[in-house]
Amino acid sequence: MVIHVLFICLGNICRSPMAEAVFQQMVNEAGLQEKITVDSAGTGSWHVGESAHSGTRRVLAQHGIPYNGRARQITATDTKHPNTYLVAMDEENMADLAGRYGRLPNLSRLLDYAPQLPERDVPDPYYTGRFEHVYQLVTAGCQGLLATIRADHGL
Repeated sequence: MVIHVLFICLGNICRSPMAEAVFQQMVNEAGLQEKITVDSAGTGSWHVGESAHSGTRRVLAQHGIPYNGRARQITATDTKHPNTYLVAMDEENMADLAGRYGRLPNLSRLLDYAPQLPERDVPDPYYTGRFEHVYQLVTAGCQGLLATIRADHGL
């Protein structure tokens, strides 16, 4: 059984591609790339086909994490894969997805997996430029998510 993880933000150029790259690195380091697939998407279509924001690419490069994906918009098919974790960056993304697709039992926020942090939403660095702060939050959430997946699936 392959487990799918899809990270979701608004435009798929800042937070979700960062989470995708960070989580993929963690999956690779754990030797689980045959068991877990990783992807990202946006709720909006503004940036479809574009590379990740330069701030995201810069922070990932500073931490030695490769990424060369392109932005895409989430589809109904993405929400129906079995064994999928849909992981939104904030409450607005959760509301957008619920409005579009109804109740999704496999939907959570990334920082639900980092209960030790005071924040519940990963803030969008598009306007603030706080990409390193977002990287720290994403890393904590991804660590908790991987631990949860490993525990849930005996990996």
